[in-house]
Amino acid sequence: HFFRSSLGMHAEATSEKVAMGWYLDGRVSAVLGTHTHIPTADNKILPNGTAYVSDVGMVGAQNSVIGVSKEGVIKRFLTQITYPLDPVETGPCIFNSVLITIDTRQKKVISIKRLDKIVEI
Repeated sequence: HFFRSSLGMHAEATSEKVAMGWYLDGRVSAVLGTHTHIPTADNKILPNGTAYVSDVGMVGAQNSVIGVSKEGVIKRFLTQITYPLDPVETGPCIFNSVLITIDTRQKKVISIKRLDKIVEI
């Protein structure tokens, strides 16, 4: 069953993701954290062969606050009044991802690499 599954984890704290990575090391192919929308630089292969990264990142507008209009977020911070959080739909877009290579014959993760691109939308 090893190397036939992965876990996408939506957790708030990095420590929760790290603990889950260690717990699942050797049980799944990959543990890929999400939630903060900010990619982490901790991608690695754990000792028992599981690919791990705390936060893959996001796909969304580069000139935004995690994909939504920065103006609305800034107004919320400054006034404590709720403003609409409109998605930014044009301009440069961040595409965060990781590429995991698995040798299926040896049932072993060979690599995990960040693949981050900026594209115009």
